Amino acid sequence: MNQPSLPHALYRADQARALDRAACLQPDLSGRELMERAARAAQRLVAARWPQARRVCVLVGGGNNGGDGYALARLLRRAGREVRVLSLVAPERLRHEAAEACRDWRAAGGAIEPWRGGLPEDAELLVDALLGIGLERPLREHWAEAVRALNAHPAPVLALDLPTGLHADRGAVLGEVVRASATISFIVLKQGLLTGAGPGCCGRLYWDSLGVPETLLVAEPASAQRIDWASQRACLGTRRRDAHKGQCGHVLVIGGAPGMSGAARLAGEAALRAGAGLVTVATHPAHAALLNLTRPELMVRGVEHDADLEPLLARADLVAIGPGLGREAWGRGLWRRVRECRLPLVVDADALNLLAEQPLRRDDWVLTPHPGEAGRLLGCGTAALEADRFAALAALRQKYGGALVLKGAGSLVADADETPPAVCSDGNPGMATAGAGDVLTGVIAALIGQGMDVGGAARVGVCLHAAAGDRAARAGERGMIAGDIIEAVRALADGRENHHA
Repeated sequence: MNQPSLPHALYRADQARALDRAACLQPDLSGRELMERAARAAQRLVAARWPQARRVCVLVGGGNNGGDGYALARLLRRAGREVRVLSLVAPERLRHEAAEACRDWRAAGGAIEPWRGGLPEDAELLVDALLGIGLERPLREHWAEAVRALNAHPAPVLALDLPTGLHADRGAVLGEVVRASATISFIVLKQGLLTGAGPGCCGRLYWDSLGVPETLLVAEPASAQRIDWASQRACLGTRRRDAHKGQCGHVLVIGGAPGMSGAARLAGEAALRAGAGLVTVATHPAHAALLNLTRPELMVRGVEHDADLEPLLARADLVAIGPGLGREAWGRGLWRRVRECRLPLVVDADALNLLAEQPLRRDDWVLTPHPGEAGRLLGCGTAALEADRFAALAALRQKYGGALVLKGAGSLVADADETPPAVCSDGNPGMATAGAGDVLTGVIAALIGQGMDVGGAARVGVCLHAAAGDRAARAGERGMIAGDIIEAVRALADGRENHHA
């Protein structure tokens, strides 16, 4: 299957429904025609990914998602596959296009079996056509039972439009969720597919416009934007042949309490690899003399008190604070001084925890919390925050200003202005490793030092970091360390190489 690249515009479920209704009013389009196009797109995907799967089981519910399932079942049966349809909704309850698709399936000789709690053991491919984008409440009873059965079966699962149990807008799990091998989304990409639980539930993500005119999409502003390295790498450009280090930014990294010197070292080295001209690491005197033994390009200064920062701040272009900072008296004193300075800031780790104790709003910083830190910044639990990452991002921007990066699967980025949030679709689970966040801090700081505003540095930095993680993962995701990501940053940081190349 020649899969087109995924679109960059993302939408909420209500917008997707509005676009579907508008499409049905176009010449040569109708709800039934869109259903047939969705079924044909799914059939092409099945033919490309699972050509040897002869026995297919399709689970259908009510509504248009179930109708897509009936239409796909009919096409697969016509193509010579053995297809069983298990329905969680009595056929007589179906309405409109779904009822028509069900009648066509029966007219083609297909049978409908009621759901009885189990799936055929010999099925070689399962299709989730249960609920689609309309789910708002946690799954219960036979719906949850069907999802558990899909996840327990050894056959791959194809989800139509959205894995059942995933919230289309928030990327949150509603009780139970299908963990699909692949998901094909129709007309537009729903924003919940790409963040939170979405990436882990969708498997390989595909998309088909179903031929809906692009003019309709222009009339409906996207709720979010998908970003990746392919779309952002041109922002770095290439260096002028007469460039010198003084033009490439002097980053001051502050962190590294006793026992945590590695975090500051990682942030500093990442800043160098991302193109900073000069990097000074201000760290605890207990290990300052040792910090740059294997990376002499770092300038390391031991600071005992916040007053020791004054000459360093006077020479720096910006500050990255937080990696290994700690929350004891030493780290608190440094944070109190830095939060008052007028240099652009990148704030991470324990500096975020200290910020949560005494909130402050600025427009010239980038905050990079993981969900636990973001919860503390907002005064809520991690579970509540993860239930709606987009709402959490908006609340962080409202309370703290500047640019925000909410880390995690499908990291979210909010600019300092009111543009729609961005979702990074690069990255992989191997990046869930100690120090990876410190690397991101250094990368973003380096980009600000090279002239980007805080919002641009956040977007490009997140994508560069994620792409470097993908490049490092060529040797395997399990066992990746932060240093592997740093090595890959250099290969990508001139903006000319695509990590998929």
